[in-house]
Amino acid sequence: MRRPTGLERLYVDFDSFFASAEQHLQPRLRGRPVGVIPVESEHTGLIAVSREAKALGLKRGTFVRDAKRQCPGLVLVTARHERYVDLHKKIVETVERLIPVKAVCSIDEVVCELSPSEQPHAVALARRVKAAIAREIGPSLTCSVGLGPNELLAKIAAEMEKPDGLVALHPDDLPGRLLSLPLKDIPGVAKGNAARLARAGVGDMEALWRLQPKEMRRLWGSVEGERLWMGLHGYAVERPETQRRMFGHGRVLPADWRHLGGAYACARVLLVKAASRMRRSDFAARALALWLTDRSSAGWYAEERFQPTWDDPSLLARLAKLFDLAERELPPRSLSRSIHVTLHDLVPLNEIGNDLFAFTPEAQLKRRLEYLSLLADRLNAHYRGTLLHWGPWTTLPGGYAGAKIAFNRIPDAEDF
Repeated sequence: MRRPTGLERLYVDFDSFFASAEQHLQPRLRGRPVGVIPVESEHTGLIAVSREAKALGLKRGTFVRDAKRQCPGLVLVTARHERYVDLHKKIVETVERLIPVKAVCSIDEVVCELSPSEQPHAVALARRVKAAIAREIGPSLTCSVGLGPNELLAKIAAEMEKPDGLVALHPDDLPGRLLSLPLKDIPGVAKGNAARLARAGVGDMEALWRLQPKEMRRLWGSVEGERLWMGLHGYAVERPETQRRMFGHGRVLPADWRHLGGAYACARVLLVKAASRMRRSDFAARALALWLTDRSSAGWYAEERFQPTWDDPSLLARLAKLFDLAERELPPRSLSRSIHVTLHDLVPLNEIGNDLFAFTPEAQLKRRLEYLSLLADRLNAHYRGTLLHWGPWTTLPGGYAGAKIAFNRIPDAEDF
């Protein structure tokens, strides 16, 4: 395992990105407390808060009704994911004019690899990156930059002096400032891991630092614990490339949609969007899963399994069967607080063999449905809307049915 001797990674992490993006796009919001919400509803929570709102004690996840009570001057803005993706692309272009981007970690985080000649001047280069973003994008979109011998330590450094910070964690100085961090600030120390550490008598960073790699692996129950040890101690850690496992969408439903009819109408839209993403990635699915959760987070789950399928009409027929089952199994008038649909058990299209019965009426119908689904994708992408669809189409609650930005996924333009 290689241990770098210099600052090999530069990590750019934007501050309150969704809220800062809205302040950038709408100058009237600058200097005001802003909360970004996923849909226009009193029953949702904030997905981002501006630094002005944070100064007043608001946090991400606060329910709208509580946020309004806590901060009467709060300005609520419905998320505009397509605009954030456009800004993200401009940011990446700006950074790459100074230094190549090694990886996009999320919508508001990128990591860059410094060459040996750049490493002695890493701090000056970080300042140039921050200045270029302020100059070419706008001063409202501030970022914090971290420098370290590997991606983990650079990411931790970027979080240390938010907002608008710049911190370098040199390998010769370790553990140094790491010892002052609470365990919850270390990426990879989730609630479950923190509980296991506490039971083992590890309650702070100093105790974590004293552990050996094999102890970390045992406490985590996987190789991730050992990888975390290596990263914290400044070693270069290369992770295997992850494989695509599923395509799905979820939605929290407003009060007047919390019934099986509303959940079904919503599920149809979510499934079609997930299927379109799956086709663009050249996959078919062998399973469709449906989750319905109520106010107490209790859930109903079922799935349909089938031969590799990727056309909308066939998948929508499977969804209808799942809701028929839900109607039989759930109590009358049961309330669904949220809904999730997932296509999984994926198969690359190039691995699906030719059908021996390709000339039967059933096979020919399947080919036509697949062709029509691809045609619908192209038309909808070209016109940036739902021009062609199967069966009834419902405008989803909250006024936004486009793609959502997930932590590890940035939507394509076609998703909108």
